[in-house]
Amino acid sequence: MTLSATAPLKHAGNLFSFALDTMRASVRRPFQLKEFLQQAWFVASVTIIPTALVAIPFGAVIALQVGGLIKQFGAQAFTGSAAVLAVVREASPIATALLIAGAGGSAICADLGARKIREELDAMMVLGIDPIQRLVVPRVLATMLVAFFLNGFVSVVGVMGGYVFNVVLQDGTPGSYIASFTALAHLPDLWQGQAKALVFGFIAAVVASYKGMNAGGGPKGVGDAVNQSVVITFMLLFVANFSMTAIYFQLVPPKGA
Repeated sequence: MTLSATAPLKHAGNLFSFALDTMRASVRRPFQLKEFLQQAWFVASVTIIPTALVAIPFGAVIALQVGGLIKQFGAQAFTGSAAVLAVVREASPIATALLIAGAGGSAICADLGARKIREELDAMMVLGIDPIQRLVVPRVLATMLVAFFLNGFVSVVGVMGGYVFNVVLQDGTPGSYIASFTALAHLPDLWQGQAKALVFGFIAAVVASYKGMNAGGGPKGVGDAVNQSVVITFMLLFVANFSMTAIYFQLVPPKGA
């Protein structure tokens, strides 16, 4: 089997077109509220436990690394602020996105892929039902909602874990850690992290839905689609993270600058 040199561009264009179709379908009525609630619960159920297991050590590692680096410069008073910035701005959205893509996105892709090989999607189109509006839109919106709240959960738990490990293992003072929160961090940093979570959730759900609805070749094809969706999502997430961070620093200067 030979692959065309333009095949990646074709797939990228199809994915972009699919994302546009999803956004257009999201404003059409009727809205599938029941499907949305079911998918929100489903995505939350498959991601909440991995998130809880990752959040504490994730924040602790960041606190240890940042605390050790700042201590070399004799600026231990800013450990809390630097840890909060690292968790809220970058670590929390990325951790949430990876968990959403790895657990929730793969489950969405497998579900839609199974429907595809059973020809359920073709049957829906024959009946005049748009699969994107009926199946994809509720899953995308549900994933964005869950990503938004999971990001807040990871941020809070990560900061708390960093506080405990900084005070216990690095001989930091509780008052100094808490008092330094506002030294470098400010409210737009939190909104940026939450906005990243929404965008990352959208990307993960769209890629998973696209690969699932275009799966072929039986069960093996569904498995391949799941693997491809996770890899593609990870690549797009890091590109989107870099772009959003660069734009944010252009629009919102660092505090005290």
